[in-house]
Amino acid sequence: MKPRFAFGLLLLALALLLGGCVAPRRAQGTIAVTVKADGQTHKVHLPAGSTARQALAAAQVKLGNLDRTEPPAYTVLNDGGQVQVVRVKEKFTVREEIIPFERKVLRNEALPEGETRLIQAGENGRREVTYREVLENGQQVSNQPVKTVVVRQPVPEIVMVGVQTPFSPQPIPGKLAYLAGGNAWLMDGNTGERRPIVTTGDLDGRVFALSPNRRFLLFTRKGKGKKALNSLWLADLSTDPPKLTDLGVKNIVHFADFAPYSSYTIAYSTVEPRPQAPGWQANNDLYTLSFSTTGWISSPRLRLEANAGGIYGWWGTAFAWTPVGVQMAFARPDAVGGYGFDQDVGLEKWLPIVPYQTRADWAWVPPLGWSPDGQVLFTVTHGGSGSGRETSPRFDLTAYVLPLHRAITLVPDVGMFASPAPSPSQPGGYQVAFLQAIFPQKSDISRYRLVVMDRDGSNRQVLFPPEGALGLVPQPLTWSPAPLANGHFALAVLSQGNIYLVDSITGKAQQITGDGLTTRIAWR
Repeated sequence: MKPRFAFGLLLLALALLLGGCVAPRRAQGTIAVTVKADGQTHKVHLPAGSTARQALAAAQVKLGNLDRTEPPAYTVLNDGGQVQVVRVKEKFTVREEIIPFERKVLRNEALPEGETRLIQAGENGRREVTYREVLENGQQVSNQPVKTVVVRQPVPEIVMVGVQTPFSPQPIPGKLAYLAGGNAWLMDGNTGERRPIVTTGDLDGRVFALSPNRRFLLFTRKGKGKKALNSLWLADLSTDPPKLTDLGVKNIVHFADFAPYSSYTIAYSTVEPRPQAPGWQANNDLYTLSFSTTGWISSPRLRLEANAGGIYGWWGTAFAWTPVGVQMAFARPDAVGGYGFDQDVGLEKWLPIVPYQTRADWAWVPPLGWSPDGQVLFTVTHGGSGSGRETSPRFDLTAYVLPLHRAITLVPDVGMFASPAPSPSQPGGYQVAFLQAIFPQKSDISRYRLVVMDRDGSNRQVLFPPEGALGLVPQPLTWSPAPLANGHFALAVLSQGNIYLVDSITGKAQQITGDGLTTRIAWR
């Protein structure tokens, strides 16, 4: 054997011998990762570039729906990396909690100063609150409310407190009823003689009217439940305390009033409650109902079938009895007209109205005011002429003369809430009161001033409030049923929640309430 070849064999044998003594090495391109889960540690080898999710799979560790890992499962791991599994659990617990009732204090100058009267007892409400508790590896990390259900609404405690009135009493004709703080009060012959009529605090003001014989007060009370917006009630003012009667009629929004020919007959129109704004769908119907002092109440008599009510008919139709006879006027967003109980002709349109596009969840309905002889209907028309009439800001006070079948514009640009109100008959005729918008081009948000004029639109006089004072909010206008002690008729108006009697000739105003809570007036 040649020496060089033998030396090569010797080197090869030596290399094999030394190689068998070295520890085995990890194949190139793999990484070692530690997985910790449920108190155990798993060591796995993965191809370089593997993610935490792949490490879990290699360790045969499964995640629940809420479990998470640190780092996140999509993270690419390095050699020697570690994956920690966080076990997440959630628990839901329902707890019942008390809703404390509020205490409301109503100031009223009809009670002696310092005297208190509990109008409504307070009652706590209840709610069920669902809490979500989150546990991570057995340790609480959060406990937050996720759902609240009111089981019973709290009932506020209402207390009426007597305050000293700074206003001197004065005699007034007839009876003046007013709604303050959800309660009804009555002045009888003198502004200083006041007594409570209804003290439940739940009158909603939709209906508030005195009967022609001044014996009864018709009013609505808030409903209890999703199917009743309110209910119609009657108070007999001849008894002490007044006897209250539920007439069994519900969901009155736009109209209910005594017939001018009978204090024992009323007419009303209904709506259907809806969860969507404005909270109802009008039926545009008309019923009459009669009653007696013995407690008898007739079944409602349908006079006008439910109908679509024209354009924007979902809002509803308003009605107004003529002072004489058995006729009514009606008003809806697209028309003003009449309805005769003794005629089987349905609604008769007298004036077409351009419907005002409010772009909101309410509709404008023309106001109605009858002359004392029932020959002229005062209202407000909309639109003017030209294009864009549906959004026009122009509203005109208009008189519709029934014998002539003719409409006459009396006051242009008066504002949408002008509320024309003719006075009772006076020597030489009658006056017409109305509200004039301070900013006619924005009459939907404008305040107003009280104005009177002759029935032909002449001799206009701004009465109240004085120049520079805060204007009036839109409201119905109420005339005194007869002259005051000075021989002048007066108007009862609301300013900042108080009643003012305004002389229709001199404009002199006298404040007669001071609690700032009055929202409706009825005077006969």
